[in-house]
Amino acid sequence: MLSIGEFSKICKVSTKTLRYYDEIGLITPDAINAENGYRYYSIRQFKKLLFINRLKSYDFSLEEIKALLEWEEDQSEEKLYAALNRKHREIQENLNALQYTLNQMSNDISSIERGVPIMSYLDHIEVQLVETEPMNILYTRQTMSSDEYAIGYGKYFSRLYEKMATEKLTLTGTPMTIYHSPEYNPASISIEFAIPVEEIVTGTREIPGGLCAKSVLKGAYPELTSVYAKLREWVEHEEYELVRSPYEVYLTDPYQTAVPGDMVTEVYFPIKKK
Repeated sequence: MLSIGEFSKICKVSTKTLRYYDEIGLITPDAINAENGYRYYSIRQFKKLLFINRLKSYDFSLEEIKALLEWEEDQSEEKLYAALNRKHREIQENLNALQYTLNQMSNDISSIERGVPIMSYLDHIEVQLVETEPMNILYTRQTMSSDEYAIGYGKYFSRLYEKMATEKLTLTGTPMTIYHSPEYNPASISIEFAIPVEEIVTGTREIPGGLCAKSVLKGAYPELTSVYAKLREWVEHEEYELVRSPYEVYLTDPYQTAVPGDMVTEVYFPIKKK
């Protein structure tokens, strides 16, 4: 048996952390001296702590690790395999996002070196005046925080596609979101997730056609803020006004597009002359 200090030294985990792991039931000492409360760990527990350390290095939370430790009980690695694949995708997405940011910073540095204003990219965002046709959409409207949006995107669109399959509805366009909140509040955003379909059934409604200011973003979603600002500036400059909530149409699936710069999103501002 090893004292908590010896165990800590070999595995390079502080005794404070080991005590916390014990409190939350992650890894408990094999024995505790009833008289002095000293904790002792067995050699066989090295493997478990090394496994915990490995998962921590993969950015798993302690709650996730605790759940995954259960796979050892029934000798089934299916749960671990699925969790590792999910975390691998998350890390790859983060890497792609960081690479996109690095490329963007490199472009900004290059622009400054050439004497080009860093915000001059706004001049290259094109705005078109288009006439749209009415659309019948299958929709669900939700109120959520900005942090919940990424999860909601997949969750609510999946439900809409499931309903489409169940009711055998005909797809007529790509997924879209409509933003109904009058102002930005990260704690409460009113969003409508929608898919254009042909059939008129319960859960569908029509979006009127009409005049729209339109812009297309080829890049990561955080860049949409610049597109919205450019569209709003254009609408004001051309003496139009908004008549309905803006909406986005996703021409590419974020779950199928590995590189953020390859994503294509159309943004529409329904407008009329002042």
